Amino acid sequence: MTLQRSRASAALLICLALAVTGCTTSTAVAGNQTSSASKAVARATLTAFRSCDDALSALRAAAESSVTSSGMPNGTGAPLEGAAMPNPAGGAAQRAPEAAAATGGSAGSAAPGDAPAAAVPAFSGTNDYQANVDEPDLVKTDGHRIVTVTGGTLEVIDAASRLVTGSLNLASAGFPGGPANLLLSGDHALLLTSGEEGEGMASPEGPAGPVYGPRFLLIDLAGQPRVIASYTIQGSMIDARMTGSVARIVTASQPNISFPAPPPGASTTERVAADRAATGQAGLDAWLPHFESSGAGGTIAGRVPCTAVSRPASYSGMNLLTVLTFDLSATSFGTGDPVSVVADGDTVYGTTSSLYVASGEMRRSPGIPEPDASGTAVRQETQLYRFDIAGPGAPRYVASGAVPGYLVDQYAMSEWNGYLRVATTTGTSWAPADGRPTGAQTSSSAVYVLTTSGPAMRIVGQVTGLGTMERIYAVRFMGPAGYVVTFRQTDPLYTLDLSDPAHPRVVGALGLTGYSAYLHPVSATRLIGIGQQADTMGHVLGMQLSLFDVSDLATPARLDSYGLAESMSQAQSDPHAFLYWPADQLVVVPIQTDGAIAADPGAGTASATALPQSGALVLRIAGTRIVRTGFISQPGSDPYTSPIERSLVIGQTLWTVSAAGLLASDLTSLREQAWLPFPA
Repeated sequence: MTLQRSRASAALLICLALAVTGCTTSTAVAGNQTSSASKAVARATLTAFRSCDDALSALRAAAESSVTSSGMPNGTGAPLEGAAMPNPAGGAAQRAPEAAAATGGSAGSAAPGDAPAAAVPAFSGTNDYQANVDEPDLVKTDGHRIVTVTGGTLEVIDAASRLVTGSLNLASAGFPGGPANLLLSGDHALLLTSGEEGEGMASPEGPAGPVYGPRFLLIDLAGQPRVIASYTIQGSMIDARMTGSVARIVTASQPNISFPAPPPGASTTERVAADRAATGQAGLDAWLPHFESSGAGGTIAGRVPCTAVSRPASYSGMNLLTVLTFDLSATSFGTGDPVSVVADGDTVYGTTSSLYVASGEMRRSPGIPEPDASGTAVRQETQLYRFDIAGPGAPRYVASGAVPGYLVDQYAMSEWNGYLRVATTTGTSWAPADGRPTGAQTSSSAVYVLTTSGPAMRIVGQVTGLGTMERIYAVRFMGPAGYVVTFRQTDPLYTLDLSDPAHPRVVGALGLTGYSAYLHPVSATRLIGIGQQADTMGHVLGMQLSLFDVSDLATPARLDSYGLAESMSQAQSDPHAFLYWPADQLVVVPIQTDGAIAADPGAGTASATALPQSGALVLRIAGTRIVRTGFISQPGSDPYTSPIERSLVIGQTLWTVSAAGLLASDLTSLREQAWLPFPA
């Protein structure tokens, strides 16, 4: 999904949590089916366009057939004029022909400045899903410094002295403001932002259409931070992953076609014919995203090469996925080595050798199928695209596949021993009080096992019937085992044995009230779940942390839980907000409540009182118990505008991060060590 920095108000978060309601019936027993094949496996593989003429002809034809009386599925507009993006490092602008974009790469080989010589203390990085695969987040640290962006300013904090040592106003470098995330490698930081509509960008043939501009800045952190390169491409950013110093960024774009204004009294048939005619006359610029890359050597302007685009046998011509490659050890971005697929995508999952893009996230109400033009629910299916990123340079497309249903997030995918495991929900989950939606298919969930070798990823095994009339809230795969949480009224935690890819099976199920929205491994046999408490009718009551024993898959057990009434945590929906520090077995999560948090640090369920409050809840895993250690609130913090969003450990200091500033606290006593407010 598109990365965003959360600055939502606590009231809104709590409202969303308390709005979830349960139902009057539920099923906690799973059907257990296995199969060596599935009708849902993709029957088509991707093929690269042979030439620009081939690409234009195929894209026009596919798009023309997709035009209806409602226009195109994703909508397009008339081109907007605009100026080229400024070059932050100076130098003359250049126009790169398409051939240059096809052969260019992430230019430059100079390494960033030397890292500080002092020993690096133990520190917590981003709560990434996959080991050695870093994910963008709003704060990064290398153990010496902390880097974050707030209010259009990049701040660098020295962890040892607890002082702000560098600030960079990003507006002068073309940073449009708004949500931003970071990746960090050596003395270089990569800032990622989705940009703003209406910013123009030049193409090799002249001004291009509107830019929904993913904008990326390469920032040198040696000394005072400074922008050394920038890159903008048409579309929107979905997500990114980094292995070593190489970042892969996935963007999405739609065709930009200028449709004629319909004459007065034109019939539907005439309007559709005119729009299809305009589509049939559009050039490649309408489909292939343009980019600009600026650095010390000047500005390169180009577009995704025709021969870098692949397409499945069946496609609409409406959407394009593009994967960019940047090496953060370089001093410029070059062309980004774009590789594209004519497809949808909204969820990214990566390992050190594979990058997966899936198009199976339900963005409307979870569990509600998208209706077709007649109002009938269409088939839910997740398309999967795998790229090989083991080698240097541009990724290589190797396989595609499909499974029934939709994903909850990236944790619903896992590559293991040459197979991809995917957990999905199919159908609709609804509250009886609301009535069954017309044409609704009763929901259930499944786990599929697919081959990863190309060109087609085949389903070799499946287990279905999980949580009938429920949907998936959380998934965690750990080697040969899988854990799936579904919820509607109660929370079955299903344990799965996936050791035999052809015969996955449910081994156990634990039914509880409430649910876990994120599962985190504490060890090979224990999991922490964070989600919501609920009553027997499924009405949610407040944040809940659970400790599960899964040493015996047949008999999973909840060892302990800690709840906080009328509250929720950002960690429920964003695992980057969750911190587990194994050395001290500490769990730290941001909390927003409708009432002040009780001073009593005892276990069990803490009550809330009159005033809204936000902060960071600190808990410790003590054997089989969850023990509250304390609660951290930042000086002058506002639960509505600047709630704590992240926490990290460096040495013996626990840092909490909000839009208002950074607070350093002693890791053991939680006493304040330093408060570093950001400029208002």
